[in-house]
Order: sequence, then C-alpha cells, then structure tokens
Amino acid sequence: MAQWNQVQQLEIKFLEQVDQFYDDNFPMEIRHLLAQWIENQDWEAASNNETMATILLQNLLIQLDEQLGRVSKEKNLLLIHNLKRIRKVLQGKFHGNPMHVAVVISNCLREERRILATANMPVQGPLEKSLQSSSVSERQRNVEHKVAAIKNSVQMTEHDTKYLEDLQDEFDYRYKTIQTMDQGDKNSALMSQEVLTLQEMLNSLDFKRKEALGKMAQIVNETDLLTSSMLLEELQDWKRRQQIACIGGPLHNGLDQLQNCFTLLAESLFQLRRQLEKLEEQSTKMTYDGDPIPMQRTHLLERVTFLIYNLFKNSFVVERQPCMPTHPQRPMILKTLIQFTVKLRNVSTLSNRRFVLCGTHVKAMSLEESSNGSLSVEFRHLQPKEMKSSAGNKGNEGPHVVTEELHSIAFEAQICLYGLTIDLETSSLPVVMISNVSQLPNAWASIIWYNLSTSDSQNLVFFNNPPPASLSQLLEVVSWQFSSYVGRGLNSDQLGMLAEKLTAQSSYNDGHLTWAKFCKEHLPGKSFTFWTWLEAILDLIKKHILPLWIDGYIMGFVSKEKERLLLKDKTTGTFLLRFSESHLGGITFTWVDRSENGEVRFHSVEPYNKGRLSALPFADILRDYKVIMAENIPENPLKYLYPDIPKDKAFSKHYTSQPCEVSRPTERGDKGYVPSVFIPISTIRNDCAEPQSPSDLLPMSPSVYAVLRENLSPTTIETAMQSPYPAE
Repeated sequence: MAQWNQVQQLEIKFLEQVDQFYDDNFPMEIRHLLAQWIENQDWEAASNNETMATILLQNLLIQLDEQLGRVSKEKNLLLIHNLKRIRKVLQGKFHGNPMHVAVVISNCLREERRILATANMPVQGPLEKSLQSSSVSERQRNVEHKVAAIKNSVQMTEHDTKYLEDLQDEFDYRYKTIQTMDQGDKNSALMSQEVLTLQEMLNSLDFKRKEALGKMAQIVNETDLLTSSMLLEELQDWKRRQQIACIGGPLHNGLDQLQNCFTLLAESLFQLRRQLEKLEEQSTKMTYDGDPIPMQRTHLLERVTFLIYNLFKNSFVVERQPCMPTHPQRPMILKTLIQFTVKLRNVSTLSNRRFVLCGTHVKAMSLEESSNGSLSVEFRHLQPKEMKSSAGNKGNEGPHVVTEELHSIAFEAQICLYGLTIDLETSSLPVVMISNVSQLPNAWASIIWYNLSTSDSQNLVFFNNPPPASLSQLLEVVSWQFSSYVGRGLNSDQLGMLAEKLTAQSSYNDGHLTWAKFCKEHLPGKSFTFWTWLEAILDLIKKHILPLWIDGYIMGFVSKEKERLLLKDKTTGTFLLRFSESHLGGITFTWVDRSENGEVRFHSVEPYNKGRLSALPFADILRDYKVIMAENIPENPLKYLYPDIPKDKAFSKHYTSQPCEVSRPTERGDKGYVPSVFIPISTIRNDCAEPQSPSDLLPMSPSVYAVLRENLSPTTIETAMQSPYPAE
C-alpha cells in the first residue's frame, strides 16, 4: 500500500500530527494529488545535491501543470485557484534554493513514516513522550504570550515618547513666547498665569519622563527574565529535539516559532533603543534639576544593548547539521576528501588528529538562503582533509578508536545593525571523522549513543567514559533507525526479542546498557557485535527486501524458540520470515509440516545474504522455492504466510517475473542458447529435519530440469545436487 494511503487510514490523533507539518512550504494538496510521484523520487539524495534538486523542482512544477490541465477540464474552480496559487508560491520560494524544497519534502515523508511506525506501536516511547509533553507545549504558549505582551508594552512607550516630544514642544513654544514679551507685559497678571502654567507643564513633563523611563525599565527587566529563562530554555529544548531528530527521532519543528519570538524581541529592543535615543535628544534640548533622563538613560541603554547582543548570540544556530550527500540519513559523520553541507541560521579537536576544511569558508548571510525571511547561510561544498602529524604519528587506528573521536566545526559571523557590530559564533554538534566507508557503521553507533545520552552539545571527551543508556530509550532509538531508514519501525514483540538478545532477560522495562555491550563486545558465541548485526540487517532491508519490509510481511526479529511456538499449531505449509541470528545480513524462512504419524516438523532454510539476493529477488525465491523429499517430486512447501495469509496474496505484487514454463531442449532462446533460470532448491532426507543443502541457487534451464524429472529418480537428482564446494 502506498505510504499516503496508509497515512489517510490513521486514527484522528495521528492525522492531527500529520496536519502540523504541512504548510505553505509544502501544502497537503500537493502531497495528496501527486502522492505516488512524490514517493517515487529520492528527495533525501536531492537535499544534498543541487543539480538533482533543481531537476526535481522542475519536474514537480511540470506535474502541477499537468494536474492544472486535468482539473481545468473538470471545471473545478476552487481547485484550479488553489493549484495556481500553490505553484506560484513554490516557484517563488524555492527557485533560488531548490535543495530546500527537497529537504522539506524529505522531512515530511520521513515524519509520515515515523508516525506510521508510532501508530503500530502499543505505546509511545519514553523519549518521544518527553519531547511532546503538555508542559513543553504550555511553556511554548507562555513564551509567545509574554513576547506579544512585551511588543505591546514597547508600542505603548512609543506613544509615551511621542507624547513627551509633543509636550516638550508645547512647553518650548510657551517659554519662548514669554521670552519675547515686553517688559511691561511680563509684570502683568497674564504673565503670572503663564508662568504658573509653565511650571505645571514642567511638573507634568518630569512626571511623564519618570513614568516613561519606569515603563522602559520594566520592559527591560521582563525581557531579561524571559530571555535568560524561558526563551533560552525553549532554545535548548529545540537543540535537544534536533539531536534526537538527527538519530531518527521526531522531526524537530519549532525553529520558525522560536525565530519569530527572537525577531519580535529584537525588534522591540531596537525600538526601545531608539526611544532612549529620542529621550536623550529631548534632554539635550531641555534639562532641569532632577531630570531623570541623564540619571537613568545610560544604564538602561547599556542593558538594552547587552540584551540585543545576547539575543543575537543565542539565535545563531546550526539549522542543518553537517551531512555528506552520499549518506543523507547519517548526519554528523564526515569522510575525509568527501564534500558535505551545513546550514546556519540567524574546527577544533581534542585528539591528535587535525583537519582543515577545503572549500568556500566565507559567505554573506542572506535572506535569499531562506524561505521564511530569516538571515541564513548554507555551506554546500566543504571538504575535510586530515593534516599530517609533524611527528609522523598517524594516530590511533583501532576499529573503535577513530569512530569514538569527536570533533567540532566552529562557525563565526559578524552582523552590523543600526550602528551595532555583533560578533557571533556557534558550533556543530560533535561529528565523527572517518577515512574509510567501512568505519561508517561504528561511527553512526557513536553518533546515536552520544545524542541519546547527553544534551551537552560540545562534550568532545564523551567517549573517555561513556555513560550507560536506558534500555527502553535505546530500543526506542533502534526502532527509529528502522522507521527513518527503511520506512517501518519495530513493534513491541520485535523490540522484546532485541532486548533479550542484549540482556539475556525476558523483560526490558528497567535497567541500562553499556556502550561496550551495544557496540564493542561480541554477542555470545558470535564473531560480531550487536550493532554490527543490526546494521547489516538494515543494509539488507534497504537494498534487497524493502517493499516486503514496508508491507509488514517480515516478522524479522523472532527467536527460534518463539518461532516454533508460533508455527506449531498452524496449517502445514505456514511459514514466517526472520533475520538470521548467526549470519550477518541474512534472512531465512521457516515452515511447518507434519509427518505421516502426525509429528510436527519445522524446516528452516539456510539464510539468504545480499550476494544471493542480488542474483534473485526474495519474492521470486518464495514463489519458486522447491524442496525435494526422498522418493517425492520437487514441490513448494510454502503455502501461507504466518498467520494464515495465502502466499501469492501477500507477495504477488512483488514478483518480478511470471513463473517460467518448462521448455524442451529443442526450444532455443536468444542467440541460440537454451533459456535458463535460477531455481532455489533444497533437499530433505527422511532422517534429516532440516534442508540438506539449503538455498542453493542452481543455474538450470527449465528444459533440462524437465528431462531430469522424466528420466532420473529423485534419489539420483539428489545425489547429483550434492556440491563438492562449501557453501558461502
């Protein structure tokens, strides 16, 4: 089933989550109308490839034009109007930055997959629950309310400043009028009344100056309190959500709302600064004993300027963390001599390895880099290069040492606004530098463990003593790897099996797991670690069995003991698909049958790895698989996918070809050759409960196989199939 069709079948509480991340950047109307086309494009790759993103944006607009042509014939006026508006908005927003539309669509598709995975989970994970707590939402609303209140207060002091200016102009006019009066007029009763009026005006002016300065001081105090507590706490929460999103968690929305709050506060502070300057001008024109402006303005101006500096320094963030275009789902891992991109809005190391960044180091922050009016800059072609040690020391080259070294990329900027020059600096989250792609799996494990375990964005010595991780949170992150990378997360049964594998316990509600147990120590009786085993499965799914995994037909993580419990009472020919626990990147199937005396028997085929699956698609293997039992003709034992789904009903849409008809030797294929196909065959002897030579893919023409069946006994065929060479 297409992803969008699955989304539309979700419960209302999940549909509300979907509604939150579709906006003018990527309207839901387009997602709905172009669902299949959108899902068939590689937006993740395009998000780090400008040429590819440009082509996809052009094709998106072409698809919209075709939809416009279709609805025009149907005379659907409302839809025609909306599509024209959407097309204009998309072209205007993303024409200068096509990679941004790829990022937006990629994030939306990924978030859909995460929500679909969450919907299949019995309960929400502890990490995701903490990120979406009601207290966090309440604080966000409080921040927005307080920012709006400060903005209104500044508007009121703007009126006060203007009133003071008008009052002072009137006082100045009356005072100058008295000065021009004749000496005789100055002694008149009219003159006495005018002086009394001036004194009242001066008293009122003094009161209003003090009142205005008091209001301004109150605004400064409220802004200081808001930025130093709630707003910075919101920013830290966003940075934490970004960390979690980088390792597959929920999309880290909220930056636009934060930007809006920072922008409104900055505008208010600059407006307040101008008001203080106007008060200084007024005081220069007219001052008096006890004038509050000279006594208070300087201190207030210093505080306002400090708040502006502080606001800008905290608002300078890495919006999109460093990422290689070749591995868009593995951010914060950089390979030497491979370009990467990083985007800033609004390299120092602690190891004996040093790197320089090749490429354009200096760029101007521009509104054109963003679709939402923020000052931003994107570096798309930076390339790390390792510097040779002067002592000739290549550093630590152990399999885990390099991937446990954390590095930080520092960025600096300078902004000039209204006479203020503000120097800004920020750093990326810790990255891992690798020199060989074989180091990528362990490097990604380091990124996962770091961002799961700490909210400290600059602890470069973290792996000197890595803390244990909560097992429940770790399993939640493991599920995210599947939902974000291969489109379907893990359910509670699958996570339970992984927990047992990690802890050899039947419950994982409590407890913690060490870094060594996760990534460095071999599994009992195996030559590989838990993470290496899991990463190989992810790679297998992504490259060879992705559609079957997304459809939910692969149980995957189930122990042999649980497998037999599930199958023992099922109809003969019922089978399930699970990942091998003994082979890296292997998938096998087990089916149940019964002997003549009713004894339940289980048969598991030797796991198929990526080498075998490159030769023959897995769905075709399930369709064409044959077993030769002693004294019986070959037959396919796979009838029903667990629990009771007819095999062809589950997999027929994934078959890549029709079953080959058996041909005679006289029938010729292309270029005079007899047509040949791969046929997956296993043999089972009476005294053997498992296939004797499982999953051998024998290159054999249908015609030859037909002749063998006609002229040779099953025993002879079985003997001929015994290979003198060891299996892979």
